[in-house]
Amino acid sequence: MATSNDIRKGLCIEFSNDIFKVVEFMHVKPGKGPAFVRTKLKSVTNGKVLDNTFSAGHKIDEVKVITRKFQYLYDDENGFHFMNNDDFSQLYLDKEMIENSQFMKAGEEVTIILKEVDETPLSAELPQSVYLEVIEADPGIKGNTATNALKNAIVETGARVNVPLFIEPGDKIKVNTEDGSYLERVK
Repeated sequence: MATSNDIRKGLCIEFSNDIFKVVEFMHVKPGKGPAFVRTKLKSVTNGKVLDNTFSAGHKIDEVKVITRKFQYLYDDENGFHFMNNDDFSQLYLDKEMIENSQFMKAGEEVTIILKEVDETPLSAELPQSVYLEVIEADPGIKGNTATNALKNAIVETGARVNVPLFIEPGDKIKVNTEDGSYLERVK
């Protein structure tokens, strides 16, 4: 059992019948009144983010988690199949457990968070950015090149990404997996 003084970035805690990861925290000692810890918590099971304030010395239930690298193999109608890179065992995750899964391609390495006690999977985290090939792109309209105009493109995983007008089918681009934004063209 930990207290609010032990809160740090990346800590996983049990709160409101769910497991949350501390994304941000700030210890606050006001001039008048007791100290407290202001936190931003992200659910590892469904990705929901909430703000919460813990009073100083508040007891919290820490959850021990481990992270492992898995290789994405394929998906079916219910979820995704992964392979452990160390012992080649396979793991199945429901579609709800992975945010922005539209950017995963076969062979991609994904970090999966497991509960240490029984090694049940809690969630999966994609890399910060991925390299994808553009399969289809709207034509660039002449005259729109003076501004930062964007057009729709479909990448190899089937996801839609807004890209600059100079991107053509066959180009490889770098995409931010958190918000699906275009980062750069890759040579």
